Amino acid sequence: MQLLSQPRTQTQLVPRHAFGLLPRLIALAILFAAEALTISVWLDNSALSSRSGLAGFVGLGGAWTVRGVIGFAAIFLTFAYLKSRDGFARISDRAQQVPLNRGFLVAHFGAMAAFGALSWALYGNRSSATSADWFVILWLAAGASGIVFGAFSFIPLVLWVRLVRETGWLGVYALVAVVSACAVGRYSEALWMPTAHLTFSLVKVLLRPFVAGIVTQPATLTLGTAKFMVEIAPSCSGLEGVGLILGFGIMWLCLFRRECRFPQALILLPAGVTAIFLLNAVRLAVLILIGIAGAPQVAMGGFHSQAGWIGFNAVALGFSVAARRVPWLSATEQPAGRADDGPTSNPTAAYLAPFLCILAAGILTRAASSDFEWLYPLRFVAAAVALWLLRKRYVDLDWRFGWFGPAIGIVVFAMWIVADRFLNRGLSDALPRALMDASPSLRVTWIAFRVLSATVTVPIAEELAFRAFLLRRLISPDFETLPLRTFTWLGLGISSIAFGLLHGNMWFAALLGGVLYAWAMIRRGRIGDAVVAHATTNALLACYVLMFRTWHLWS
Repeated sequence: MQLLSQPRTQTQLVPRHAFGLLPRLIALAILFAAEALTISVWLDNSALSSRSGLAGFVGLGGAWTVRGVIGFAAIFLTFAYLKSRDGFARISDRAQQVPLNRGFLVAHFGAMAAFGALSWALYGNRSSATSADWFVILWLAAGASGIVFGAFSFIPLVLWVRLVRETGWLGVYALVAVVSACAVGRYSEALWMPTAHLTFSLVKVLLRPFVAGIVTQPATLTLGTAKFMVEIAPSCSGLEGVGLILGFGIMWLCLFRRECRFPQALILLPAGVTAIFLLNAVRLAVLILIGIAGAPQVAMGGFHSQAGWIGFNAVALGFSVAARRVPWLSATEQPAGRADDGPTSNPTAAYLAPFLCILAAGILTRAASSDFEWLYPLRFVAAAVALWLLRKRYVDLDWRFGWFGPAIGIVVFAMWIVADRFLNRGLSDALPRALMDASPSLRVTWIAFRVLSATVTVPIAEELAFRAFLLRRLISPDFETLPLRTFTWLGLGISSIAFGLLHGNMWFAALLGGVLYAWAMIRRGRIGDAVVAHATTNALLACYVLMFRTWHLWS
C-alpha cells in the first residue's frame, strides 16, 4: 500500500496529448496574432503600392487579403462551434489522442524566418526590378507555408478535413460573407468620403472631454493636437466593419433562423451596424489619445491594425448573446435563473475580475490624462475593491509561501534588468515634468500608490488570472477541481505567452517570467509562492527605479 501513495507536493502533469480542439485553436490564434501584430508594426504596404508588377498588386490588395483571411477564420470557427457542437466535441475527443506535431512547428518558424528575410528585401527595395516578381512569389509561398505548417502543427490534416465535413456548407457561406463584405468595403468608394466626414465629427466629439486644444483640419480630415495628429483616411471610415458585421449578422439569422423570433430579430442588423460604426470612432479617438500620451508607434502600429478586429469580435459576441438570451428576440425557451447567479458564484469572473478592473481603470485613467497619469491610484483602488468583494472565493487557495517564491522573484528581476539594458537603451530616464513640478506631498502620494499597486494588487490579480485560472482552464472547463500542481506544457506555454504579450517590448522577458512564476506555483501547489515571487520582482523593480532614477521602467 505504501508504494501506491504519492507525496502531497508531487507535480501532477496531465498527459501531453490531453488537449481538445478549443485549446489548440486558442493556441494557434495566439501564435498567429502575435506574428500578425509584429508584421503589422514592421511592414507598411504603402512601400509597395507605387511599384509595378506583383509588388504593386500586393501593396494594393495585400491588406484586404489579410482582412479577408482573418475574417473568414473568425466567422467559420465561431459558427462551427455554435452550429455543430456535437461534431466539434467528437473532433475534440479525437484531438486529445493526437500529440502536437513538433516537426510542423519547426517548419512553421523556419517558413516565418524566410518570410521575414524576404520581407526585408522586398519592402526595403533591395531587389532588382527584374527579380522583384520572383521575390513576391517566394514571399507569398513562405507566408502561406508558415500558415499551413502552423495550422498542421496544432491540428492534423485529418481533423481539419473532419471539421470541414462536420460543418457542411458553412465554409462556403463564410467565404461568400467575407468576400461580399470586403467587396462592399473596397468598392463603395462613393460612400467613403461622406462616411469619413461623419466619423471625423464623431471622433472630435469623443475627444473633447479628454483633450484641451484640439486641432482640426476638416478639409484633410486631420485632427489631434500639436503633439500628435492623424488623418482619417476614407478606408478608415468604418464601412469595412459595417460590411463584416452585416455579413456575420445575415449568416447568423440564416443558420439559426429556427431559434430566432422574426421579425423582431431583424433589429439586430441595424443595431450591429450602429455599434460597429460607433466603435470605429472610439478606436480612432483612443488611437489619438495613445499618440498624445507619448506612444505614437504603438498607436499607428499594433493598435491601429488590431483594435478594429477587437471591436468586431465584441459586437459579434453581443449579437450572438442577444440573439440567444433576449426573450423578445429568441424563439427558444430560456432556462430559469438561479438565485445565486452573479459574479460571486461564477468561478471565471472571480478569477478574472481583479485583473479586468486594473485594465479598465488603466484605460480610463490614460484617457483622462493629458500629459501625466495623475489618476493612476484608481488602478489600485479598483483592484483592491474587486479582491475584497470576492475574497470568499479565494479561501480554498493555498496562500502560504516559502523561500522559493522570493528566490524566483529575484531571478526574474535580474532577467528583467538585463533585457531592459538591451531593449530600452537610450530611453529618457528623467523624472516626468508633471511629477517634478508637483508638491512633495502629492509626488510622494502618487509614488506610494504606484509602489502599492506594483507590489500588492497587480501580483495578486495577475497570478489569479494567468496562473490560477488560465493555466488550469486550458486543461478543463471545470478548472477549480484541478489542484494547482496540475499543468500541461501547452497550457503553461499559452498562459505564459499571453502574460508576455501584456508587457509590450519586454514581452520575451515577461514570457520567461510567466514560466518561472508558474513553476513557483506548481512546485508545491501554492498560489502564495507565485504571488510572492511576482511581488518580489515588482518590489525590486520599484527600488531600482527610485534608487537609480530609471523612470522609463514605470512608463
